[in-house]
Parts: sequence; C-alpha cells; structure tokens
Amino acid sequence: MTTRRRYWLMKSEPDAFSIDDLARVGTEPWTGVRNYQARNFMRNGMHVGDGVLFYHSNCTPPGIVGTATVATPAYPDPTQFDRKSHYFDPKATQEEPRWFNVDVAFERKLSRIIPLDEIREHRDELGEEFELIRRGSRLSVLPVSAAQWKLLLSLE
Repeated sequence: MTTRRRYWLMKSEPDAFSIDDLARVGTEPWTGVRNYQARNFMRNGMHVGDGVLFYHSNCTPPGIVGTATVATPAYPDPTQFDRKSHYFDPKATQEEPRWFNVDVAFERKLSRIIPLDEIREHRDELGEEFELIRRGSRLSVLPVSAAQWKLLLSLE
C-alpha cells in the first residue's frame, strides 16, 4: 500500500463532472480552477499519490461522494489558452501560464454520500481551520489533514 503524502478535498458540480463520470473515464484533468489559492494548492502542494475526497457541490445534498488520487504533477491548464473555452484567460501565455491543474484518478465511490450537514456536526473534531466548514469559504480545492481524512471517511 502506498503511503500518501497529503490529502485534499476537491469540489465538482455533479451536473458538470460527477464521481460517476470519474469512475467511467478513470483519470481526468482537473481543469477550470480559477481561484489563486486553489491553483497554488494544485501547483505547489499536490503530489502524485496524494489522496482526494471527491465532493459534490451545488446540489442537494452537497457532500463527499468518493475518493480519488492525484495522478500527475501539476501542469499548465490547457483551457486557459483555448479561446472557445469558458475558462479562457487572455492574460495567460504559453511562456507564462497563470493556471495549473493535476490529473485525478478514480479510487472508489462511497457507499453513501457524507452530507455537508453531517460534516458540520463534527466541527469540534475537524477544527475551525477546516476550510470546508468555515463560513464564507468557497474554495474548490482545499487541504485535509490526515486526522480529518480519517474522521471524514469514518462517517461512511
């Protein structure tokens, strides 16, 4: 069994890309992130083999639905250069890309959704620094400690 270096939670709207989509394709580039802090987590913090909690957002109920693995080192997000893409960035150049992504590989779908409301019930154990339950936090990629990873998956 591979020892993971770090853990992450990555959000996706299920009507755009769901855990079932990831299961079907196996590995997918995590493109379209346009928040500098989330970009920095992918570019500077993620390593191949890191664990990912796959989270469905903007749905009822929002929650953790599966696990995945970081499959590649970060590389420039190709959507920033594609004029037809919703994620096109006219300030990005091939020489100086602004946005990065990693590829994510499917591991498993959870036996049930771990809904956000249930996650909030464990605020004390997760800690106030846990970005998912901080008021006003909208990050789509966020770090998860080993203890938080273990606790969250124990809720399954």
